[in-house]
Amino acid sequence: MATTDRRATTLALAHALSAAERGLAVIPLSRTKLPALRSPHRDDPDPLPCHGECGRFGHGVYDASTEPRRIRELFAAAPWATGYGIACGLHPHHLIGVDLDTKSDTDSSTALRELALRHLFTIPDTVVVLTPSGGRHLWLSGPPDVVVPNSAGRLAPGIDIRGAGGYLVGPGSRTEHGVYETAPGTARLAPAACPPELLRLLLPPPAPRTHHPTPSATDRQGQGLVQFVLAAHEGQRNTRLFWAACRAYENGIGPQLITPLVQAAVRTGLTEREARSTIASAARMTAPSPRQH
Repeated sequence: MATTDRRATTLALAHALSAAERGLAVIPLSRTKLPALRSPHRDDPDPLPCHGECGRFGHGVYDASTEPRRIRELFAAAPWATGYGIACGLHPHHLIGVDLDTKSDTDSSTALRELALRHLFTIPDTVVVLTPSGGRHLWLSGPPDVVVPNSAGRLAPGIDIRGAGGYLVGPGSRTEHGVYETAPGTARLAPAACPPELLRLLLPPPAPRTHHPTPSATDRQGQGLVQFVLAAHEGQRNTRLFWAACRAYENGIGPQLITPLVQAAVRTGLTEREARSTIASAARMTAPSPRQH
């Protein structure tokens, strides 16, 4: 058994390094499809939110990397890993995963075709990964300044979406139920651009504006959003900035947080022009509909 596991880990590392060469950030997974490394904060009596700022492994997709040396270090720390996950939402592909499940009562492939007909879009030729249970993962590429959230069954029964903060099991991974494989003819394709009509369906409606927080709560929230941007690693900067700006505008503190967010983004390596453009996109995304009162 040890030899088999060691071989599976070696193969998973090889596949992960190959994916990284294509610009896909990866983490090691166990046979259960969960991140192989447990949180270093699991025994803390009162753990603070940490997305890897502590410098240790065990933060799920926040450990994901395209750097071969770091990937080897991740797998060395998890010699029981038999697969790898591909983090979604990160530069350069801003990957969106459409997970067509076979466990639901509704045929998810049929549901996706009906959505395409109803909303006038076509799923382009793209990478398709076949799951051991008979499902399929479609890989699509999203715009750099839009954050697609994870969802389960919101688009249609049996269709789950993997977006920012989520991951897809990479082809070549071995799990308790079998091996994930790329569908014939799709292995060397790049993730195709997500059709705009489908992208609109994947984004949640703007959150309703509620009460204005007290000044002290506003200050704390603003500081938290700025710190969230400052903690971004390379490949996460636009995604984190967009998310933070959306939360700021949804809570009525967007205009007053523009300058602090821009300054934080510039410190992470974005240009001021890129930062302002991303914040402006967030403002447009969260603006209430003209029909709303």
